[in-house]
Parts: sequence; C-alpha cells; structure tokens
Amino acid sequence: MDIGNLRNMTNAALCTNGGMTYKLATIAVYMLGFFFIVFLCNFLHLLLRPLSQPRLISECIVGLFLSNLPMIRKHTSGVQDTLQYIVEVAMVLHMFVVGLEVDPNIFLEIHLPEAKVAYSGVLTTFVMAALLTPFLYIPLETNVPFNLCLSIIISSTASPLLTRLITDLKIGKSDIGRFVVSAGVHTDLVSTLLICIGFIIFDPEKKFEYRSIRAMLIMISLLIIETVLAAKLTPWIMNWVNRENPEDKPMKCSHLILAVACVVVVCSFSPIWSGAISAIFYPLFFFWVGTEAQLTHFEGGKLGTWGKLFLLFLIATTGKVVGSCVSGIMLGFHWQDSIASGLLLNIKGHFHVYLAIMATNMNLTSISTSISMVVATFLTIIYAPMVVANIIQRARKRSPTQRMALQWLSPANELRILLCLHGPQNVSSAINFMGISRGPTDPGILVYVTDMIELTDRIAATLAHTQGVDTVTVTDPTVVEMREQITNGVSCYVNEDGDGITVRRMLALSTLNSMHQDICILAEDLMVSLIILPFHKQQEVGGRLNMGHSGFRHVNRKVLRHAPCSVGILVDRGLGTTLISRSAISLHAAVIFIGGKDDREALAYAGRVARHPGVKLTVIRFLLEATGDSVSSIITIAKSNTSEHQEEMKVDDECFADFYDRHVAGGHVAYMEKYLVNSGQTFSTLRSLEGQYGLFIVGRGGRVNSVLTVGMNDWEECPELGPIGDILSASDFSVTTSVLIIQQHSLKGELDGLQDEFSIM
Repeated sequence: MDIGNLRNMTNAALCTNGGMTYKLATIAVYMLGFFFIVFLCNFLHLLLRPLSQPRLISECIVGLFLSNLPMIRKHTSGVQDTLQYIVEVAMVLHMFVVGLEVDPNIFLEIHLPEAKVAYSGVLTTFVMAALLTPFLYIPLETNVPFNLCLSIIISSTASPLLTRLITDLKIGKSDIGRFVVSAGVHTDLVSTLLICIGFIIFDPEKKFEYRSIRAMLIMISLLIIETVLAAKLTPWIMNWVNRENPEDKPMKCSHLILAVACVVVVCSFSPIWSGAISAIFYPLFFFWVGTEAQLTHFEGGKLGTWGKLFLLFLIATTGKVVGSCVSGIMLGFHWQDSIASGLLLNIKGHFHVYLAIMATNMNLTSISTSISMVVATFLTIIYAPMVVANIIQRARKRSPTQRMALQWLSPANELRILLCLHGPQNVSSAINFMGISRGPTDPGILVYVTDMIELTDRIAATLAHTQGVDTVTVTDPTVVEMREQITNGVSCYVNEDGDGITVRRMLALSTLNSMHQDICILAEDLMVSLIILPFHKQQEVGGRLNMGHSGFRHVNRKVLRHAPCSVGILVDRGLGTTLISRSAISLHAAVIFIGGKDDREALAYAGRVARHPGVKLTVIRFLLEATGDSVSSIITIAKSNTSEHQEEMKVDDECFADFYDRHVAGGHVAYMEKYLVNSGQTFSTLRSLEGQYGLFIVGRGGRVNSVLTVGMNDWEECPELGPIGDILSASDFSVTTSVLIIQQHSLKGELDGLQDEFSIM
C-alpha cells in the first residue's frame, strides 16, 4: 500500500472520529442545558410555592430570561428550527390530551348551567374585544380578520391549565371547582373550533387573506382523511397496545412510544392543526418563546406598549366577569360566585402564548406587541391563587363549627326540624311525622313547615314587594290556596293534639336549580338539626309510586350534598292514611341497623319514635357472620380487621349499647338480630320483612367496608336513598310500607382548613 494513501486514509479517519466526537460533545452540552433548565424551573417553583403560584409561572420566567442571555443566544441560534419542530410536535400531543378531556356529546349539554355561563362569557368578551381591539393597533396593518381572530382568542380559556390550577389549589372536588372546570372545557372547545374554522377560511401567512376555494377544499379533504385515520387506524393500534398491557401493570415503553407516534402521524398528516395547538414540553417551550421574542426589542419606554398590555388584560377580564354575572343572575347564583367563575374562566395558557409568537413570525405584529400579549396572558394566571383563597375563605365562614345532628343533640335542647312539603298531599304524613318525632313534651320539638314552590314565570308575575322581614309576598291564587290548606291542616292538628310541638310556617320559593340553596340557607339560619324532604315520587290510587318529578329529585340530591345538618327523605306509602293514636298501638315501625354514621343517626331518631305510645318499634340489627374456611369468609374477616373498620365498629357498639340500655332493656322496644354472610342474604332478609311494618327507619349509607351491602350500589334505582332505602322503596315492595332514609351531617370544617369537598354555590 502506498504510504501517501495510507496517510490520507488515516487523516480522513481522524477527521471523521473528530467530527463524531464534536457532535457527541455538542449533544451532551444541549442535554446538560436542558436538564439545567428543568432544575431551575423546579427550584424557582419551590421558591414561589408559598405564593401558591403554578409551575407555569416559574417555567415562563426561567425560559424567557435564560433564552435572552447573550451567551446562550449565541450558542442556540443554530437549533432554532429544531426547537420549533419539537414544540409543534409537543403541542400536537397536548391537543390530543385536551381532546381526551372532552365528552363528544358536549354540545348536547348546552342546557346545563356550566354551558350557559361558558357561552355567555365567550359572547360578551368577544363583543367587547371586537369593538375595542381595533383601537389598540395591534396588527402592523389594519386587518379585520386578524382582530376577529384575536377577539376569539381573548374570549377563550386554557382549560388544561385551569384544571391543573383548580386541582393544585385544592378546590377540584368543591362544587365551584367542578363547575368552573366544566365551564372551561365548554369555552375551550367552542373557541378552538372557531379558530380552526377561521384557519381554513383565512391564511395567516398572507395577512389573513381569504383562501381560494381550491385551498379550502384541499384542507377540508385532508381533515376528512385525518378524521377517518383517527377513527379507524388509531383504535386498532390502541386496542392492540391495550391487549399487550394488562391492567395493574406498568405500560411498556415501546408501546407508549408507538401510541405517541401514532397520534403525531395522524395529526401531522396536514398542516391544519398548526393553527390551534398547545404545549407539552413546558420548560423547552418557554425557552423557544424566549428565543423568538427578544426582550431587548420590548419598547417599554412607550406608553402605547403598556396600554396594549393592560387594555388586553382588562378587556378579557371584564368580558368574562360581565358574562358570568349576567348568566349567574339568570341562574340564581351568588354574585361572588359569578365573579370568581368569570375570573377563573379568563385564564389563558400556552396556546395563547404560541399564537402571540406566531403572529410575530408571520409579520402580523411587532416583537414588542407579542411580548405584551405574552405578559397579558400571564397576568390572567397570577391572580388565580387569590381568587381561590377568597373562595376557601367564604367556604370556611359557611362551614359549621358543630355537628348539627340528632346523635349530638343534647336532651335538654328542643329538636328543630325543617319539614318540607310539596303540597297538601303531604300534610297527613307530615302530621304523623311530627307526632312520632315529638319525644318528651319538655323540651319538645320546633317544626318549620316549609312549602317547596317552584318559581315559574306565572308565579313571578304575581310577586308583591313589601317592606319588613318578608320582602316578597306571593299573590298567585293557586299558591295562596295551597298554602292555606297546609296551614289549616297543620294548625288543626297542633291545636287538638300538639303537646310539645311548636310549628312555624316557612317558604322556599325559587327555581328548581337553586331551591336547594334556599333550603340549606333556611336550615343554617334556623339552626335546625334535621331536614325532612318528601320523596320525588307520589303514591297513586293503586298504591304504586308514579314516575315522580325529576326536578324535585335533583333538589333532594343537592340538599343531601350541601345541607348544614342531617337530612331525611320520607317515602310516603300510607304513613298519613290514618292519624296515629296516642292511646293504642296503631303503627308498627322498624329500624334497620347495620353500622356506620347514618345508621347511628337513624337509631338516634328511632329513640324519639320509641317514646310514642301509639308506635310499636322493633330494632333489627344485621350482624356479620364470618365462619368457616371458605374464600368469601376469609375475605370478610380480612376486611373486618382494618383499623378504620375496627374503630367504626367500636363506635357502633357503643351507640347501640346506649340505645339498648335506654329502650330495649326496659321492654319498650323489641330487638331482633340477623346473622348474615353477604349482601345477597341482606337483600333476601329485607324482602322477607315485607308487609310486617308500616314504617322503616334506615340510614342512607356511611358504612365502612360493609360486606353486607357491597355491590348493592350497582343496581340502585334511586342512589339518593342508599342501598337499603332503595330496596325498601322499590316499586315491587309493599305498597303500604313507608320508609324514612336518614343521612347524618358530617362536619366539614377542620382546624387546618376545609376538606377537599365543600360547597359555596
């Protein structure tokens, strides 16, 4: 071999190895830089955590300022296109995740309060933005389509970020948290769809000129092809991945990459999605934003720059708040809840930042204007923790400081009951209920007989506004006559046989959407220990229950969730047929005791019923029999040995022992035990009691690991009655057996704050 050729080959090999080494070193530097960015984001997030600021703020600060350092800009200028490709792929995946949160039937739910608040906020904000943004001269040239697109963007909500914030700030399980998240999804979906439609019609790369018909048809065709691919190819791949990864096992990395690649390929089939995308790789995303938007180009010395910044924020905020308040007034929401909802629905995110940067890249706006839009976006996020703090503060004020329940009521205090009625048809059962609930005449009971009247347009037209405590009087003849019938019936009973019973008349007049609020406010103001609601179904002539009023069913469910005291639902199937005598036994009643706080509350109420001379009460205790070596018995014993279950059983035994000493030992109350193994035997035992009692008193639920009721929830017809109450109230059960289902009040206020689930709406 020639020495010269050998030397040349050696030099070439060295150059190749040197080039490879240089590339590897460059990649290593970029990887270290990426990890350094992530580290800084996490570190800054820890510093901002006392202020309850989301991680997004720290990612934005680090990304924007780090990417604007001259030394770093010098070494990243060659990877600008690569960064943009990564960001676009990541945003495609993010939109896929957003789509997972959206119910395909969401447009069928326009009647829901969340949708009404969402769309009213979008409408008012869009109108304000469309009228005012042309005066801000945001585009470099006068451009009506751009201003309309900007108005839609200002009207939208970053629902993924909103959900993340609501969850991180610990109000995700509250009524307002769930409400705002749902409204945010509605807002995000409709605004994103409008932007996508606008992208098909207008070309942002050509100053928002109209696309040609041919270009529109091509884009629509590509969209159809993508839809077909998503509908046919994706399920096949995902089903295969699902079969290869059984439940409770970690997903294989290769399969996860395949699923992600499938999404990217389908969504990248055409460039349509580039007009409506968000970010997933957040630290890298904001680093890219910083490289595109150089802070040195921000014209901070000009008054117009700050005017654009704050006016954009003001338009978006005012529009959302006004829209939420208008819809809130129509829906009967409190004004503070409406303002809080509007402020939270104003939150913007990565999607809006991306569009602001792309507006600069397409020469639609200046870099300074885009930076102003980015800053305005983050102003909508910074105040979110303060809004949530106000929500929690109001919830703490409304959270009771003591348990308003029968079990905790002192014998020296009178029992206060809010007894709700739908109409005169409930008067007879209400009279007998008051009679068996009176207990000892001293201190007796105070009953607030409350009429539940739906506020319709016809009734609203007859309201008369007066001065004094009762500022509104109903003059509708039908309502007046109905209330007089109830008052006369109750007053007649109290005058004849009302020893120990004091009656006050109340009124809950509102729409069915907000009636539960009136009932709960009444219960809180009157400091009652028990709310009694009539079942939404009424007994017909043949004895069966009809389909009932679905609106009152929703009222009952909401009261069960939000009541400041214990709640009972009375299923009347003959309780008011005849007046219960005080001289002879005329009612056989039974209380079912399995265990748990609701059953203890039912037992506490049964203690008052036991004092009535016309009632023969029987206590039936269902006990767990776990004997033998069968698998089910072993599982039963294992479930019973948990510390929580043992503690609950201890409280049950103490409560029942006290009741036994007071009532059973003296012979006033009959006692029966049923040893059962599973829920199947519970069901058959309940059915065997059919026809033996005129009234059952049961707890709604609240049982810890109860093997005797497990699985019953799967086939409940009315979950608000609980598993036992649902069986006893079924249409195929006795037509002469009434049922009282009781739920004990749970104290939601804690020393360190609130539980995750709380209510203010």
